[in-house]
Amino acid sequence: MWRCLAVLAGFVAASSAHAAIYSCVDGSGRRLTSDRPIVECATREQRMLNTDGSVRQIVPPTMTPDERAEADAKERQAAADRVAQQDAMRRDRNLVNRFPNDAAHMKAREAALDDVRKGVAFSQGRLAELERERKPLLDEQEFYKGRKLPAKLRQQLDANDAAVAAQKSLVQNQEDEIVRINNLYDVELERLKKLWAGASPGSMGALPAASAPPQRKAAGK
Repeated sequence: MWRCLAVLAGFVAASSAHAAIYSCVDGSGRRLTSDRPIVECATREQRMLNTDGSVRQIVPPTMTPDERAEADAKERQAAADRVAQQDAMRRDRNLVNRFPNDAAHMKAREAALDDVRKGVAFSQGRLAELERERKPLLDEQEFYKGRKLPAKLRQQLDANDAAVAAQKSLVQNQEDEIVRINNLYDVELERLKKLWAGASPGSMGALPAASAPPQRKAAGK
């Protein structure tokens, strides 16, 4: 019996030691106290007191919906920034692992450009071939000067025009691709030089985007 009472007394004493009193001054200047957070002071700072009157902690005001939305937005942005930083570190490490020196980077650039340059050379050769095919057609067209061209000759000239236009468009696209590839490798090289010099991966933020080739006017416009 006495033992049970002693245990109960100890429990009550421990509960009292951990009990808290909330205290604040409301908008009318009244001092309010409660054993739980005070609704009237939701937008004001509240003090959580121990039973001996000492301050256990300061409870900040409850946020308004707009303040909560703003805080949530800041938290999301901070999380996105952390992800971006981790991504930048990973990309920088991968970049250095892939290109440990300038020679390795130049070799990769030339390999990327090689196929496109071959495509340009093929298209230019095709244009020269189409020019040779066009010469006898123009000579025959001259024979019909002032007269209606035969349908077959007109079709051959139109087909040659279309093939030339297609090859010129292809060459333009290939040349734009060469510019894009060089811009990409230029941006990488600038980054790599700093990393090779000792810059920490991720310390320069995200890798900047390479500038796009200038827009060209379509033929005939």
